[in-house]
Amino acid sequence: QVQLVESGGGWVQAGGSLRLSCAASGRTSSPNAMAWFRQVPGKERDFVAAISWNGGTTYYADSVKGRFTISRDNAKNTMYLQMNSLKPEDTAVYFCAAQASTILTSVVARASRAYHSWGQGTQVTVSS
Repeated sequence: QVQLVESGGGWVQAGGSLRLSCAASGRTSSPNAMAWFRQVPGKERDFVAAISWNGGTTYYADSVKGRFTISRDNAKNTMYLQMNSLKPEDTAVYFCAAQASTILTSVVARASRAYHSWGQGTQVTVSS
C-alpha cells in the first residue's frame, strides 16, 4: 500500500493560483498512476486530473482543462496540481489517489473505484 498526504490547500480570491502537493510513502517502488479528485459536501467525489506512473500521460476534467496542470517528481515521491485562474466553483476538498498501473487509460483514470490509496484531503476555498 501507498500512504498519501496532501498539502497546499487554502483560501484564494477568484483568478488566483494555488499549488497542491501529494507526498507518497510506502510501496512507492511499484509503478503507480496518480490522480486528483475533489468533493463538495453532499456530492460525489469528482475526477480532476490524472497522471501515469512515468508522467508521460495526463488526463483532465473538462472543467479544469487549460487552467490546472498535473505533474509528478518520482525522485521525490511527490505529485503536484498547479491551479491557475481559480473560480468559486473550484471550491472543494481535494484528494490525491494512487492506483497500481503501468498503462493508464482515460476510462480507468477517471474511475475513483480504480484507486487503492487515498489521502485525507486538503480544503481549497475560492472566494468571488
